[in-house]
Amino acid sequence: MTALTIGARSWDHVIPIALGDAPGSEFTTLERRDLTPNIWNEAGLDGSETSLSSYVRARAAGDDSVTALPVFIMRGFRHRCIITRKDSPLETAADLAGTRIGLTGWPDSGNTWTRAILRREGVGIADAEWRVGALTAAHPIQDRMGGVEAPSTVAPTENDEPMVEMLARGALDAVMTPFAPPGFYELDSPFRTLYRDNQAAERNWFDTTGYIPGIHVLAVKTAVLEADPAAAQRLVDVFAAAQTLSYQRRAKMLDVTPWQNDAFESATAAFGDDFSPIGWNANATMVADFQTELVEQGLMAAPLAATDLFPYAVEVSDAARA
Repeated sequence: MTALTIGARSWDHVIPIALGDAPGSEFTTLERRDLTPNIWNEAGLDGSETSLSSYVRARAAGDDSVTALPVFIMRGFRHRCIITRKDSPLETAADLAGTRIGLTGWPDSGNTWTRAILRREGVGIADAEWRVGALTAAHPIQDRMGGVEAPSTVAPTENDEPMVEMLARGALDAVMTPFAPPGFYELDSPFRTLYRDNQAAERNWFDTTGYIPGIHVLAVKTAVLEADPAAAQRLVDVFAAAQTLSYQRRAKMLDVTPWQNDAFESATAAFGDDFSPIGWNANATMVADFQTELVEQGLMAAPLAATDLFPYAVEVSDAARA
C-alpha cells in the first residue's frame, strides 16, 4: 500500500503524523508547509489542508477534481479576529454599521465566518465600506479579491497601503485578520480586539451554533480516492489518532503560557472533551451554515447537496478512537 503525501501547516494536532507516532502514519507522508498548499496545482501532493471556501466554490463551479474529507484541519472563533484602535468607541459587531472595514481577503473562509458575525448582528455587506489588502508592509501584494465579482462597497486598498497603517491613522475603523499584527499583544500596542470580552462572545456563538467554525479542510485528489476508496477511512482515522495524541500531550505539557493549564481546563469545560470533532455527523450543521453564508454574501448562487460536497461521509472508526 503506497503512502499518500499530504501537505499541511505545522499544526500541533498534525505533528504526530509527521513524527510517525499516530497509528496509520505509515500510510501517510505529511509535508509541513509554511503556507497553505494549493492542492489544485501541486502535482506532488495527493491531498492537503485546503480553504473550505475555495473547495466549496470550486465544487459549485463544477470542479470535482478534489474531494474533501470531514477533517477540519484549521478551526477558530472569529470574534477575536476583528481589531480596532484602543481609543475607538466601537465595542461589538453591531457597532460596525456605517464604518470602514479592512480585511485580508474577500472570499477567504475565515473572513466569510467573520462577516457572518456581523450579519447576525444586522450588518450586511451593503451596510459598510470594505477595503481589501495586506495587513502589514511585510505581507505580499497579491490578488486578495479571489477572482470574485464583489459588490460596489468593496474595493482594494489604495496604493497597497498596509491596513495597520490605515487603521492607525483613522482611514479604517476596524480590520478583520486571521492573525494579529506584530506587536499586537505588547502593552504599548495602539490596537485592541473589537470585543472587550472575546471569550464571552465566542462562548455565546458556540452555545448558539454548537460548533467552532471550520476554516481549512482536508482535501484529496478525487482520482486518488477513486483508485483507492479505502484511503478515505485511513486518512480520517490517522488525523483523528494524531489529534488524540495532541490532546493527550497537551495535558502533560501545559507550559505554553504560565496559565495554559487553566486555559485548557476552561476550554474543555466550555466546549467538551473534543471541540474539534472529526467525521461528517458532527460537522454537517457547520458545513450547511457555511454554505448559507457563502450564498448570503454573494459568493455562490445556491448551496450544494451535502453528498456533492462530502461524498465520503466517513466517521472515525472505533479502532482510531481507542
